Amino acid sequence: MSDFLPDLTFVTPSRGPGPGPFGRAVIVLLWVGICVLPAVLSVQDFRLATGRTGTPGTLTVLSCADLGQGRYDCKGRFTPDSGGPSVPVDASPDSAAGDVTRAQLTPEGDRAAPAGTRGVLAAMALPAVGLGGIGFLPYVLLYWAGAGRRARRAAVAAGSAVTAAGALLMVVGVVAAYS
Repeated sequence: MSDFLPDLTFVTPSRGPGPGPFGRAVIVLLWVGICVLPAVLSVQDFRLATGRTGTPGTLTVLSCADLGQGRYDCKGRFTPDSGGPSVPVDASPDSAAGDVTRAQLTPEGDRAAPAGTRGVLAAMALPAVGLGGIGFLPYVLLYWAGAGRRARRAAVAAGSAVTAAGALLMVVGVVAAYS
């Protein structure tokens, strides 16, 4: 590789004008939208996991069919705590045949989601992605505003902490979902 280095020209980008006010507004709106959307999409999962919606009970995974490329289609039987009849449901694709777990039946009655701490941690994985993604937005805003080096360094430190927290919460959520 060092044989080719003399042939490469290294270009340092100039501090040109960058995007104008309209472009910056579009970038910020898209950035915020992309980072907030996972939280909005996970509201239903949080409501199920905390028992605010759905029917509490027990899920027994009956079978999981391999669809290829690491995807599975799992079927199960949900037995409500109230003692009603068992209902056939779709189980989480990260299940295994024979798993028995606390679950919450969706209001539609077609799927059962993990309940309790495991369900909350699993539901947290998606919003954690958005949290990790939004960590460095303040730095970008300060950079565009022409803030001093000290303020930008503080924004980098805070952004690093927020992104690390998002990554940690995401890993915890994924581990909870698959354990």
